[in-house]
Amino acid sequence: MRILEPLQIFILEESVMLNAVGIDVSKERSTVAVLQPGGVIVYKPFDVPHKSRNLHDLAQYLGSLEGDTRVVMESTGRYHEPIRNALSKAGLFVCTVNPHLIKNYGNNTIRKVKTDSADAKKIARYTLDNWAELREYTSMDTTCTQLKTLNSQFSFFMKQKTATKTNLIALLDTTCPGVNKLFDSPVRADGSEKWVDFAYSFWHVDCVRKAGITTFTDRYKRFCKHHGYEFQKAKANAIYRDSKELIATLPKEAVYKELIQESIRQLNRLSENVEHIHKTMNELAATLPEYNTVMSMYGVGPTFGPQLMAEIGDISKLQHREALTAYAFVGPGKNDSGQEVHNSSHA
Repeated sequence: MRILEPLQIFILEESVMLNAVGIDVSKERSTVAVLQPGGVIVYKPFDVPHKSRNLHDLAQYLGSLEGDTRVVMESTGRYHEPIRNALSKAGLFVCTVNPHLIKNYGNNTIRKVKTDSADAKKIARYTLDNWAELREYTSMDTTCTQLKTLNSQFSFFMKQKTATKTNLIALLDTTCPGVNKLFDSPVRADGSEKWVDFAYSFWHVDCVRKAGITTFTDRYKRFCKHHGYEFQKAKANAIYRDSKELIATLPKEAVYKELIQESIRQLNRLSENVEHIHKTMNELAATLPEYNTVMSMYGVGPTFGPQLMAEIGDISKLQHREALTAYAFVGPGKNDSGQEVHNSSHA
């Protein structure tokens, strides 16, 4: 058998035609440029609407090119997904890259007119220069996309939940001050909290102190049984005793009761939604190969772990555990009451 010299191998590899497809993505259409080594323009940049038929025709055209074809586009929110999915399903090599990589690629010191055609050609040149390092979009990326979308919705509903809880506490401060600090029971799996449930039934301080100790204790006992909380007579006595010192700035009237109870209903709906998304994120994250690695990191718990994985996306771009740790490091966040908290294994 004849052994090929390194130079001969290089020449053989170069003999395979490389087709670099750069796609500049917009909301409703994309601009496509196809280049070959040496800056050879295979086809003048052209626009493709994000319609099924147009994307099908594009996939057929790119699939008909002789040689090795690789398609690169920026991950621009959600706009790139229709064309990425269509080309990937057609069997083409598709790679999505961070827009910053394209922005920082090449000589950007000279200000040039920015056009979709120029951007598409720039992405195509990036494709040629980084040919061996390009990573193909796979079904695993679909899971990462789902996780990222869930994380976005998780953050959205958490903001709403925090705002709703802040509003509720402000309302209750006028009718039953300090009710949100009455109990130290942990948040339940469905997102419900004891103080919130308590405030729905005993929304005004007069619901406690004007009932009398015996009547209130009996009502509190029924409340605990209805919601599945442990009843402690000493706690009922303490709540009743402390209620005599509280000052309500709003009277016990139906209009305020309705405002508070509706706020609680909204908070419970949001809490349930947040916990459902959180559960789904955990189940989805557990299917990814990096799950155990991420979850074993110090300071990462069942909430922060899936969120971190959603933000990282492709963990293979981080070469070792130290890089992952450095990527994951974040400063203190804020809890629902606006106080600073640090990530812990109980996140």
